[in-house]
Amino acid sequence: MTKIEKIAAKNVYDPPAYSQAIRVTGAQTLVFVSGQVAYDHQGGVLHPSDFKAQAREAFRSVVEQVQAAGGTAQSIVKLNTYLTDVRHRADLVPIREEIFGKKLPASTLVGVTALAQPGWMIEVEAIAVI
Repeated sequence: MTKIEKIAAKNVYDPPAYSQAIRVTGAQTLVFVSGQVAYDHQGGVLHPSDFKAQAREAFRSVVEQVQAAGGTAQSIVKLNTYLTDVRHRADLVPIREEIFGKKLPASTLVGVTALAQPGWMIEVEAIAVI
């Protein structure tokens, strides 16, 4: 049986918005989810200029990819999030909490100058254990 445990070293700051580390034991399957963005039905940009809508769509896509592999949102142990404008960081935390609760998976947030298509404001990749 897979056990996912959120941990933090005692002498390292433990932020409220994500887990410093995740220990996984008994995992049978690892799922690596490529970066997900706010695609429209033709592969273009969905919700141009609306960061919150793009973020919800990117996280929805991540969770659906994990579900397609047999997992749930709670199976996700690591997120990498790329923002074209780090000023959206404050908007990001409540959106992630809608999906993962107050203590999120281990997480990295990176500011980038651009994503693969102009207009995308956020891209999210994940690792899940099932």
